[in-house]
Amino acid sequence: MNISPNVNELLFLPLGGTGEIGMNVNLYGHNDQWLMIDCGVTFDVPLKREDDIKPLVRKHRVVSADLSFISNRRDKLCGLVLTHAHEDHLGAVVTQWEQLQCPIYTTAFTAEVLKRKAYRANIPFDLPIVVVDANSELDIGPFTIKWLPTTHSIPEANALLLSTPVGHVLHTGDWKVDNNPVVGEGFKDAIFKSLQQKNIIAMVCDSTNANRAGHSQSEKECEKGLGDLISRANGRVVVTCFASNIARLITLAKIAKATNRYMCLFGPALENMVSIARATGYWPDDFAITPRRHVGYLPKHEVLIIATGSQGEPRAGLYKLAMNTHRDCDLDESDTVIFSSIVIPGNEKSVKRLIDLLAERDVKVVQQADTNMVIHASGHPNSEDLKKLFNLVKPKCVVPVHGEPMHLSACAEVARSQFIPSQLVGLNGDLYRLAPTLSIKRKAIDAPRIAIDN
Repeated sequence: MNISPNVNELLFLPLGGTGEIGMNVNLYGHNDQWLMIDCGVTFDVPLKREDDIKPLVRKHRVVSADLSFISNRRDKLCGLVLTHAHEDHLGAVVTQWEQLQCPIYTTAFTAEVLKRKAYRANIPFDLPIVVVDANSELDIGPFTIKWLPTTHSIPEANALLLSTPVGHVLHTGDWKVDNNPVVGEGFKDAIFKSLQQKNIIAMVCDSTNANRAGHSQSEKECEKGLGDLISRANGRVVVTCFASNIARLITLAKIAKATNRYMCLFGPALENMVSIARATGYWPDDFAITPRRHVGYLPKHEVLIIATGSQGEPRAGLYKLAMNTHRDCDLDESDTVIFSSIVIPGNEKSVKRLIDLLAERDVKVVQQADTNMVIHASGHPNSEDLKKLFNLVKPKCVVPVHGEPMHLSACAEVARSQFIPSQLVGLNGDLYRLAPTLSIKRKAIDAPRIAIDN
């Protein structure tokens, strides 16, 4: 299909992340040019969407959206904007770079993550990264982009205000309402309330937790729950969490200091993220990390291990501990493993296998379902957070993204409950017309997946 946005049109075309969680790739079209927002991956899925729930279909370790649509129009691609540094938003940039080769715009923390990924991948030239500050405003092709700081589970997450002569759009990226985050400033109502003056024609909105009632929990609440569990543990404590959750890592370092435990990291991804946090000024100078080779020589009750592998990954630090094959530590019945994470849909079997391995060795395992204390907080908005943002911004239309179909539908229903005039619910490959009128063309293009693992 020949899709070429004219001077009077503003189009939205998701290639990934709409109808699934992960692999976010979004295109906006205006005046014969395209702007890409995010370029992420997803993990352990088949290449065909309809095979997601078929157990015998081959799954690929790392999967990206097929970028053929925009690579065939590369001369029309004016830039790539990255909202934050999670893999489902930037994980495909390096591997797909030959197809893009456009300027990249993002903040300092995300830029550092991307630069290190490029270095490890042995990219033979520097990526053309333009580092911007929060609240910056830049003209990129026919678009004016303003970075709006918000709260998430990683530093420097931003929503984006896209302005064109035919209308303004708010692209939320990943967000939550957190008035007391561990890293950065709290959610600023005034930033988003001021957008009412812009007469936002559409809010393209994170829907991951739209079917959950109430407000999302603050990252700060994890400090009390994790601190209580760790302070009462007798032996070693192992906490597994997402390596990119810098706020959680800082919380655990604070708890380690308060409980007189030595904190060490099991997993290169954790070491890399803490190094990036230090380089960009987010890691407190007085929070020390103990080399992992020292763990075997320390008293058990003085050890706090942070390990990768919360999703049951067989090469991760926690799996090696469960298999008793880690070179630096052996767990026993006096030790405790805390899952400070959720189970991503599709990983239930691998996580159960991991827990069974730990149980065979009589290691105590604590998941969120096992305790009334908060040991994990999501980085995404629940229904009450959505209601708040809808009423602050008052968009004419809500376009749910970043979710499976049930999440998209739930987000649209929340929008209806708040009297948002229109909701456009679609999937990857659907073409949304945001201006001059609202419409959606189903399956305007193919939106296949490709494997980018070996």
